[in-house]
Amino acid sequence: MTLRPVIAEPGTATVTSSSPAKPINARTALMLEAPVLPLLAKLAWPNVLIMLSQASTGLIETWWIAKLGTDALAGMALVFPAVMLMTTISAGALGGGISSAVARALGSGRRNDADALVLHSVVINLVLGLAFSAVFLLFGRTIYSALGGSGGELEAALVYSNTVFAGNVFLWLMNGLASVIRGTGNMAFPAAVICIGAALLIPISPLLIFGIGPIPPFGVAGGGIALVVYYVAGTAALAWHIVSGRNAVSWRLGQLRAVQLFVILRVGALSALQSIQTNLIIAGTTALVATYAGVQAVAGFGTGVRLEYLLIPMIFGIGAPMVAMVGTNIGAGHRDRALHIAMAGAGMAFALTEAIGLAAALFSEAWLRLISDVPMTIAAGSAYLRIVGPFYGFFGIGLALYFASQGAGQLLWPLFAGFLRLLIALGGGWFALKLTGSLTTFFAMIALALVVYGATVFWAVRRGVWFQAPDR
Repeated sequence: MTLRPVIAEPGTATVTSSSPAKPINARTALMLEAPVLPLLAKLAWPNVLIMLSQASTGLIETWWIAKLGTDALAGMALVFPAVMLMTTISAGALGGGISSAVARALGSGRRNDADALVLHSVVINLVLGLAFSAVFLLFGRTIYSALGGSGGELEAALVYSNTVFAGNVFLWLMNGLASVIRGTGNMAFPAAVICIGAALLIPISPLLIFGIGPIPPFGVAGGGIALVVYYVAGTAALAWHIVSGRNAVSWRLGQLRAVQLFVILRVGALSALQSIQTNLIIAGTTALVATYAGVQAVAGFGTGVRLEYLLIPMIFGIGAPMVAMVGTNIGAGHRDRALHIAMAGAGMAFALTEAIGLAAALFSEAWLRLISDVPMTIAAGSAYLRIVGPFYGFFGIGLALYFASQGAGQLLWPLFAGFLRLLIALGGGWFALKLTGSLTTFFAMIALALVVYGATVFWAVRRGVWFQAPDR
């Protein structure tokens, strides 16, 4: 009989080191014992597919709806940020809280707690999904009018939004169940479900938008219906995997417990702030460029900064398994291994994002000319990529260690580093533009903000801040 320490979540009973360890499944054992780098690489690639597939669903809808005319395309563009916000919060922020809680429960041998987290995850996602649906269904016209929508494009936005948000709860449930499964270390099944669903959108979207045979054309609403069908099918497949017993944790009915809700929401709510910080930085810097340099410069800057958005799903591919691996090892009391996982993941993220940033800096004009041939647009976008691109590696470090900190249940330092980045990019950037009127100086402040962000999180995690608070 083997003995090992078991660490409980706050508010739960603690099993002492003299208690026999409960049997752990093979997947959990791998996360506790397998060589870190090969395991991290093996678990990472399915998550890259997940994020790229989810991003591609928007591109598929855009491609088909564009054929309905300018109003339909503009209307969808008004709704798209709201849909992406739902995706990033449900999959990345709250999803990280779910995966972290499940991983730590399994790592510490608390299988009953891990099973109970399935019900709690479903309830949280159900409530939040319905709440956001209510907001957009009741106040959609006000929201999209405030974003500049009017006339035909506003009406198209409302049709598309009402359709999508009528089924928004299934997006939340799909991502919540996927996060439960990822918390066990199984990255492949959620990736397969989501990727197959995205592939099915290719024929379903035009079928519902334009109609065929007995199926009438639904127009812009057809694109929304196709997305909802995708969410429902994905939810059903993931729920079947859990309920059928094929997953390392199972559905278990019981009373809701405040401590279980807290364990998920404590990480999930703080993680949502990270998503908000990132979007505020990009929105704020875009507004500053618009104010001081005009619309052509904004077009170039906006094209260049999209590359940062493309980095996020790539880092998520590394970060999602880091949540499970770090959480499992901290749950089992393997602190040194958890820290080793964090540093290995940060190194992988740095190498990937730095390579992309350097390539963008070297070939900035070629990238910009794919989008525009306006000299001011190319000049502004190229300047941004040449100055900021070489520092993308620090963004990779910071975001990867943010995911690792989700697994540890310790997010204060990543959030503090994100606040420093926000302060330097917006506050420092505004001061630089006010003082010099130079976009070059402004872009240098954005680059400095990335360096401070990545270096601060790296320093904090490396010195062991995870372990200076009570174990989670």
